[in-house]
Amino acid sequence: MLDIVEELDRWVGQGRDFAVATVVAVGGSAPRPPGAALAVDADGTAIGSVSGGCVEGAVYELCRQALQDGETVLERFGYSDEDAFAVGLTCGGVIDILVTPVRADDPARPVLAAALATAARGVAALARIVSGPAGLTGRALLVRPDGTVEGGFGAHPELDRTVAAEAGAFLDAGRTGTLEIGEQGSRCGAPLTLLIESSVPAPRMIVFGAIDFASALVRVGKFLGYHVTVCDARPVFATAVRFPDADEIVVEWPHEYLGRTEVDARTVLCVLTHDAKFDIPLLRLALRLPVAYVGAMGSRRTHLDREARLREAGLSDRELARLRSPIGLDLGARTPEETALSIAAEIVATRHGGTGASLTGAHTPIHRCSGGAR
Repeated sequence: MLDIVEELDRWVGQGRDFAVATVVAVGGSAPRPPGAALAVDADGTAIGSVSGGCVEGAVYELCRQALQDGETVLERFGYSDEDAFAVGLTCGGVIDILVTPVRADDPARPVLAAALATAARGVAALARIVSGPAGLTGRALLVRPDGTVEGGFGAHPELDRTVAAEAGAFLDAGRTGTLEIGEQGSRCGAPLTLLIESSVPAPRMIVFGAIDFASALVRVGKFLGYHVTVCDARPVFATAVRFPDADEIVVEWPHEYLGRTEVDARTVLCVLTHDAKFDIPLLRLALRLPVAYVGAMGSRRTHLDREARLREAGLSDRELARLRSPIGLDLGARTPEETALSIAAEIVATRHGGTGASLTGAHTPIHRCSGGAR
C-alpha cells in the first residue's frame, strides 16, 4: 500500500472513502511483489496496480464491494488449467490480495491516516493482520523510526509489543513482507499472518564521472526509482546544465566524497571516470563498503590493469570479485543510452538474482517473487 502512499494521503486529507487492495503473498510467476496496491474511491477512481493487468478488473470490483459492505476480505487469484482466460493469472502465478475498506466510520482509519501521512513524509512501517481470528483482519499498527507506535490490534498486549519490534526490524532493513506469529505474541495463541510494509527513502545511485554516458545513466537511474548523485572533481563538467535530471551534483574528488557520504546495502556505485588517478583510490574504498553494486567502465585491457593496481593497493581476491568490470551486460550497446541500459540491466539482475540470459527457451521463473520480504 505504501507504493501509492502520496495519493492515498491526499485522499485521506480530502475526506474520501476508499478501499485498498494489497498484495500480501505471491507464488510462481506473479508480476507484482508483496506490498503492491490498487485503491478505489467512492467515485470509482482507481490508482495503483496489483497484477500488471491480469486481475485488475476483478480486484477493482472487490474494492467497490468492500466500500459498500465495509468488510475486509482476503482473496486468492491463480492460474486455471480449465479456463486460462477466465479471471485469474494466466501467466501461471498465484497472488493473495487483502482488500480493506477505509471509510469515515472505520475505527482503524486514524491509524491508517497517520501511517499514510508519516510514510508520505519519509520513513515508517505499517503492520496489518492479513489472516487470523475473526475481528482482527485488517487491523493496523504503525511504527516510526524513533520507535514510537500508533494503533494496535487489541487482542493481547504482548502481540502489539512483538509486532512493533518485528516491524522495527523490517523498517531498519527497508523490507516488505509477511510474518507468521501467535495471537498472544511469539508462538502463543491462534496463528496470525501479518503484512509489514516499510516506507524508506529511495535507494541511492552514485555516478562518478561527468561524461556523456553518465548523463544517459542518470536518466535511467531516475526511471528505476533511484536518488541519483553525480560526482566529478572537474567543475567545468559537473554542472546542472549537463545533468538536469540528477538529484544532486557534487564537485569533489570521488574517493573523498564517497568517504564522507552515507551509503547502505541498497546503494549502487557506477564508476565511469575511466582514469586511474580517480578510479584506484575510489574503488579501493568502494569495494570495502557494504553496498549493493560496484561497477567500473573500461575495456578488458583497462580492467586487467585496474585489477593489478588494486591488488597492489591491498585488495583481496574476495573484494575484487565484487567489482563488475567492464560494467554492464553484453547487449551490443554502442550509444550512451544503450550503454546506460546495459548498466541498468546488470544492476537489476544483481539486485534480484537474474542471469541476464534471454527468457526465450528458458525454464526459470519470469518474476522472481516470493511471499516473504523483498
